[in-house]
Amino acid sequence: MTETPFTHLKAVVFDWAGTMVDFGSRAPMGAFVEAYGRLGVEISIDEARGPMGLPKRAHIAALMADPAIAARWRAAHGHAPGEADIDAVYDVFVPLNEAVVTDYADMIPGAVETVATCRARGLRIGSTTGYVRSIMERLTPIAAAAGYVPDNLVCAGDLADGRPGPLMMYRTFADIGVFPPAAVVKVDDTEPGILEGKAAGTWTVGLSVSGNMVGLSLAEWQALGADEQAARRAEAEAKHRALGVDYVIDSVADLMPVLDAIEARMAKGDGPSA
Repeated sequence: MTETPFTHLKAVVFDWAGTMVDFGSRAPMGAFVEAYGRLGVEISIDEARGPMGLPKRAHIAALMADPAIAARWRAAHGHAPGEADIDAVYDVFVPLNEAVVTDYADMIPGAVETVATCRARGLRIGSTTGYVRSIMERLTPIAAAAGYVPDNLVCAGDLADGRPGPLMMYRTFADIGVFPPAAVVKVDDTEPGILEGKAAGTWTVGLSVSGNMVGLSLAEWQALGADEQAARRAEAEAKHRALGVDYVIDSVADLMPVLDAIEARMAKGDGPSA
């Protein structure tokens, strides 16, 4: 009997910061705060985290649209923030992020092993990111030295549009030669990254603990008591569930049982949630 293309998964597409590297997705946060600070406007780490996962210029635009930040910008500069102001922050932000990204380049525990197991199952490994290519040019050699080399890389700015739309996923499908989308899993820690997968028609797996929604380093997370960990995990899981994600796990280290569950559902004719 000939097996249908929908019986088994063909690929997993991973985000980068908070998913495969940089537990807590901390590298961009100080750069956002510093970039605004250099232009006379104070923002908090929590505010900076809000739009995480978007391409970085879009992230800055989303921050500028926040009424509180816009009011601070008006007070500092005498006018509401516009496109030129977004560009000004972006031009300061990118070199700052380039400078610090290598300080937050440790692989998330279990990431390399998970990818090796995926490859042993015959799965292709795709990657998309909200980072621009100049930042990734600093990060990818460190990841490669640690044993992580995905089959492709699509960066913010590579295409006419990025997250939360599907174009970076479409490019990934073409790059790694996989189809249909329902045979692909997108793994991400951010809202725009999950919505990117859903827009493209893939299965989606949200990461609750290792990424932006908790936002703590591994050491900070491990230092929490069990009750505090449970509360923060539950809060992050609820955010993912509200997006209609198919599965939520703590980190990429917990992915393999989910892939088994997805393939069991595929064998019954199930597909990703709409």
